Amino acid sequence: MSSQYDAQIADVACYLLPITFRVPLKFGHQVMSEVWCARACVRLRGRDGRVAEGWGETPYSIGWAWPSDLPYAEREKAMNDFAASLATDLKGFEATGHAIEIGAAYQEQRLAPLRESFEETNGVRLPYLAALVALSPFDIALHDAYGKLHDVDVYTTCNAQYMNDDLAAYLTPVAGAAGSFEGKYPEDYFGEYIGKVPAWHLVGGLDPLTEDELTGDEPDDGYPVLLRDWIRTDGLKCLKVKLRGNDAEWDYDRLVKVGQIGLEEGVTELTADFNCTVQEPEYVNAVVDRLQAEHPTLFDQLLYIEQPFPYDLEANRIDVHTVSQRKPLFLDESAHDWKIVRLGRSLGWTGVALKTCKTQTGALLSLCWAKAHGMQLMVQDLTSPMLAQISHVLLAAHAGTIMGVESNSMQFYPEASKPEEAVHPGLYKRRDGVLDLASVHGAGFGYRLDEIRRELPVPLVDFDD
Repeated sequence: MSSQYDAQIADVACYLLPITFRVPLKFGHQVMSEVWCARACVRLRGRDGRVAEGWGETPYSIGWAWPSDLPYAEREKAMNDFAASLATDLKGFEATGHAIEIGAAYQEQRLAPLRESFEETNGVRLPYLAALVALSPFDIALHDAYGKLHDVDVYTTCNAQYMNDDLAAYLTPVAGAAGSFEGKYPEDYFGEYIGKVPAWHLVGGLDPLTEDELTGDEPDDGYPVLLRDWIRTDGLKCLKVKLRGNDAEWDYDRLVKVGQIGLEEGVTELTADFNCTVQEPEYVNAVVDRLQAEHPTLFDQLLYIEQPFPYDLEANRIDVHTVSQRKPLFLDESAHDWKIVRLGRSLGWTGVALKTCKTQTGALLSLCWAKAHGMQLMVQDLTSPMLAQISHVLLAAHAGTIMGVESNSMQFYPEASKPEEAVHPGLYKRRDGVLDLASVHGAGFGYRLDEIRRELPVPLVDFDD
């Protein structure tokens, strides 16, 4: 089928913006102090010949997207080089339709062959997750352009008016667990739009909690350093606690110490992130059971547990029902697409942490599959700055999450988003514990890009014309 709303990629450009952290951020065994943020522009041509430009952005957080013993610089170069390959390949991609239809077709038809070609040329193979992260700014830009082409916001297009196919063309339900996806579209699974979204603060494994933990090397830049100061300054109610996953005593003590500071300061929600390093459910169960026995109030505040087990779910099919019987258990790094979410559900996972950094298209399809099968949702951060923050928070505003959105770019590189913050002040500072989307309006993702004063570097890949 075809529609008057169909579009096709006309051209693509990509930029790399360097960002330096004010304090280090630890992902698993990797400590990061800088990152490249990829910004993509996609030009879409409609059936009537009109062209619209859309923009997307994702930080290429190598430590998260590609955990490996390979040198960091080697992985970083490969990600950036793959971005250039993606931009060039997308220029010639001829699929037509809605942004979801084009995005899904590209992931199905082109992403794997491009990874294989990249491996042959460069001698290094990106993991699937790294490839998705590299692709995501282009996919986000595709959705932005599609909304602009038709002068509506991105989420208004996720229905039968604009899409040629219903969700049955993309998703397969588990027999007896959900109804058919025939006649269903993404908007049927969105929650009620929330203009002020509760924000989660990340308590990293390297973050000092109290004054006796200060080393003297902390930045003196006007932003908080200690947890208590962050809670008071931003009015925080939700804390995500990064744990080690291989030191149960440290993990328990850390969770209790953070939780007690939170209790004293009015925090109401906690979550524990074990960093994908746990090998056995009993490890998590022991920490949670001890918390329930010794600190029942903190146990009650523990809203869910995030991704304790290894990234590769297919290679590590661990039955996790005993964990999810204690607390909701959310896939994050493992949840590459709806098919992996389906596998996770069969193993006992009860929730999905959506991320726009794994593509907007993939996030929407996973959202629909998860909701149709009774799974809870969260929208998790990849320390999204600048434009990346807007599409990230908008997903949470529409998704119907268990509680708001994780947002921590203001902790690690607040100055990076100053041009965007001037236009969207409620999105780059957490006030009274929420992020405010009131300034976001207009077609696409509502970036209001013409009002943002940011100079872009020389393109990594430029437009052809």
